[in-house]
Amino acid sequence: MAESDNKSANLLAQETAQLEEQLQGWREVILAGDRVLRWEQPWFPGALVGVTTVVFLLIYYLDPSVLTGLSCTVMLLCLADYFVPTVALKVFGSNKWTTEQQQRFHEICNNLVRSERRVVGWGKRLCALKEEKPKVYFASVISGLLAVAWIGQQVHNLFLTYLIVSFLLLLPGLNQHGVISKYTAMAKREINKLLKQKEKKNQ
Repeated sequence: MAESDNKSANLLAQETAQLEEQLQGWREVILAGDRVLRWEQPWFPGALVGVTTVVFLLIYYLDPSVLTGLSCTVMLLCLADYFVPTVALKVFGSNKWTTEQQQRFHEICNNLVRSERRVVGWGKRLCALKEEKPKVYFASVISGLLAVAWIGQQVHNLFLTYLIVSFLLLLPGLNQHGVISKYTAMAKREINKLLKQKEKKNQ
C-alpha cells in the first residue's frame, strides 16, 4: 500500500513538473488570472461578470454561425499562444520571478493535474458501471441526457452557456472565500433535520 502511494505521488510530481515546463511562458499571466479568480480585490467578481456579459452580448449581437465562432475561437487561441509568452517576458521580465510566485505556480499546476485525474477517474468509474451494472448505467445516462435536453429546450442556448461560464469563473472565488462550504454545510444540516423528522414519524 505504501509503495503504491509512493508511486502515485511520484507520478503526480512528474506530471506537475511536465505541466510547469509546458506553461513556463504563461506563468505570469496564469498568476495574474489566479489572483482575479480568487478575488484578491473586492471588485474582481464584478469585473469577471462584467467582462463575461460584454463578451456574450457581443456574440449575441454578431450572431455568428457555429463554424465562424469555432474558427474565431481557435484563431484567438493560436494568436494568444504565439504572442502571450513573448509579450509576458518583455512586460514582466524573468528577473522579477520570486520564490513565492514559483510556489503558487507549482500549486496551480498541481491542482490542474489533480483535476485532470478526477475527470479521468469519473470516466473510468462510468465505464466500470457500464460493465458491472449496464441497466443502472443505461438508466442514469438516459435520465441525465433527457434532463439536459429538457433544460436546453427551456432556456436559450447562449444564455445557458453564459450562466455556466459565469458560474465556472466565479467558482474559485466562491470556494476561496468559503461560500460553497458554508451553503453546503447548511444544506447538509437541513437534510439531516428532514431525515431525523422522518425517523421520528416512522417511530
